[in-house]
Amino acid sequence: MKNLIFFLFGMVSIAITLGSCSKGGERDSATGWKYNDPAYGGFEKKNYEGQIDGPNLVLVEGGTFSMGQTQQDVTYEFNNIPRRVTVSSFYMDETEVSNINYRGYLWWLKGHYVSYPEVYNNALPDTLVWREELAYNEPLVETYLRHPSYDDYPVVGVNWLQANEYAKWRSNRVNEMILVERGILNLSPDGKDSDNFDTKAYLTGQYQGNVKKNLPDLATGGERPVMFDDGILLPDYRLPTEAEWEYAALGLQGNQPTTDDEVYTDRRIYPWNGNTVRYKKHTKTQGRILANFKRGRGDYMGLAGNLNDNASFTAPVRSYLPNDFGLYNMAGNVNEWTEDTYRPTTSLTLNDVENHDLNPFRGNVFESIVIDEEGKPVEKDSLGRLKYRYVEDAEVADRENYKVGDARNHEDGDEDYIKYLYGETTLVSDKSKVYKGGSWADRAFWLSPGTRRYKDEDKSDRTIGFRCAMIRVGGSAGNEDVGGNAFKESGRKIKRRYK
Repeated sequence: MKNLIFFLFGMVSIAITLGSCSKGGERDSATGWKYNDPAYGGFEKKNYEGQIDGPNLVLVEGGTFSMGQTQQDVTYEFNNIPRRVTVSSFYMDETEVSNINYRGYLWWLKGHYVSYPEVYNNALPDTLVWREELAYNEPLVETYLRHPSYDDYPVVGVNWLQANEYAKWRSNRVNEMILVERGILNLSPDGKDSDNFDTKAYLTGQYQGNVKKNLPDLATGGERPVMFDDGILLPDYRLPTEAEWEYAALGLQGNQPTTDDEVYTDRRIYPWNGNTVRYKKHTKTQGRILANFKRGRGDYMGLAGNLNDNASFTAPVRSYLPNDFGLYNMAGNVNEWTEDTYRPTTSLTLNDVENHDLNPFRGNVFESIVIDEEGKPVEKDSLGRLKYRYVEDAEVADRENYKVGDARNHEDGDEDYIKYLYGETTLVSDKSKVYKGGSWADRAFWLSPGTRRYKDEDKSDRTIGFRCAMIRVGGSAGNEDVGGNAFKESGRKIKRRYK
């Protein structure tokens, strides 16, 4: 009996001790030390509510799909053989980047990089893409980019390199506005040259800005700027990979039932169901064209009084019906740049590297921040950006996960089967970038997300525009995906725009 009393007393003591440990703030499950408590050193655990939706971005919930041709390969190029892949969740621009969007970028460059006018000049779209020897498009050379009538039309004449620079600039402007709206920084519209907000320069302490009120520093009792692990700033805007673009264009979630059963079809020819380009549902829109494309020889928009797509060339970026992810013009209007370097996707590679089945991408050119003897980033450049260098193959020779710094031509079959001799046997090189989607000047064949073409990264066209993407950090199904549970009790709410 006495032993039993001691045992019960011991159990009560342990319970009291554990109970006391759980009070007064959350504790580290590994050590018992309190989070966010200056008495314990001030190590912070952030009250993170999830990744916010950046301007114009919508969440594209990832998944598996059959990437590649979904119709007869009438060009006989066999450059997109179907294969099963998985794409992680990511964000995609709801619309193509418009003229007004891009003009805002040009305005900012001209007003802020006052000592480097070449930055502005290098960003200018090539408006001469509208010219043609035997067509009268000359008015578009002057009006399409600048006239307010075309504000909401997709920007064209932008090459792949320019599109990437726009995405970098956009990342900085969005993150700067986040800090302003949170009351951390004041707007600094008069910054010039290197005295401008750059996300990475700010995070490494090389840009302070006009501080309004920094965050409290629990470790020192003072204050500090925002850090990366606060989760406040967004990841970079960028071009979507080819796999992301194709997956987003197909919008296959619209074919999934509202139950949790995986019994939907993942084969679509276009970003809508069916094998036609006309709206089928029995409403006043029945028979209307679903995208902006060239219906036939000499027919860009139909007959007067009953125009089929209402656009002889481009149309506003929010024209036509969005697909099941809520994305506009993923077929037609303008082709769109992707991040990928072009290679014909064939089954020639010996070790199946070409057909990597999780987030496939060709185009990695790995970089590293330039650091000094103390291991800190060197002084930012004259435009306010951190300095980077390319990773050399010798640096990664002992690694197991990757062996080359420039992977654009890695395992592309040229050592065993073919030689990519630019100008001799092919027009494909490491400068060749993939574009997809079809345009106002293309036939319906090119509206299929599985089709692909390429153009050199420094070339532009009146039929090519772009939109941006961003990685999704955290739960794949969005901020409501608590604990990574993709099976929600309330079921999935699918927007069924096409039937």
